[in-house]
Amino acid sequence: MSTPVVFLGAGPGDPELITVKGRRLLDEADVIVYAGSLVNPVLLDGVQAEIHDSASMTLDEVLTVLCDAWQAGKKAVRLHTGDPAIYGATREQMQGLSKKGIPYQVVPGVSSALAAAAALQAELTVPEVSQTVIFTRQAGRTPVPEQESLRNLAAIQASMCIFLSVSMIDKVVEELIAGGYSGDTPIAVVEKASWPNQHIIRGTLADIAAIVRASDIRKTAMIVVGQALSDDPTAASKLYDAGFSHGYRKSSK
Repeated sequence: MSTPVVFLGAGPGDPELITVKGRRLLDEADVIVYAGSLVNPVLLDGVQAEIHDSASMTLDEVLTVLCDAWQAGKKAVRLHTGDPAIYGATREQMQGLSKKGIPYQVVPGVSSALAAAAALQAELTVPEVSQTVIFTRQAGRTPVPEQESLRNLAAIQASMCIFLSVSMIDKVVEELIAGGYSGDTPIAVVEKASWPNQHIIRGTLADIAAIVRASDIRKTAMIVVGQALSDDPTAASKLYDAGFSHGYRKSSK
């Protein structure tokens, strides 16, 4: 019996940030279809598989390769950047396989949002500052439901990771401020998080658009915004506070 087709998260770029399971699956694969414009090609060094770059392929073409591989008893991997669950366009591929009765499984990866937070050395959930993280994007060629517009989401004042939107930074800033973030809210842009040529710029909502325009960042960048990025030393978790008791430790104060 053929093994299921695997939808695999490649991670954000650093080839060491793929999971151990993911690395094994690539090494064992007979056929790999990868998102060539985004996945670090170093991940494919030394693999024995037949490789297809999906950058110029249609959905039907991708499905044909995956279906043919499965029907031939081969191990097929669909390699997506980051984690397949977030802006991966995997839903229609999985639906296509389901219609053909072909089994599949999903193996998660490290999202570029988390790689960006790591690059910023930031914790996105800070007690009494923000306990919510929003993954979203600015509407562009791909529409966004009105209730999920940046303007509406900004009212929550949560930490926000904004994908696929750096080319529209002026509109992003306009919407965030209109929704309630103040002009002095800290914001950062991380281009190609975890790659060797990673580039970080920081600012506030008042000045970040000008800083981005003055840079050469145009795409493949994560925008992170919210007060969790501030350096307020008073915002700290109670977990390790000597005066805080929990199930494993009694207060020493």
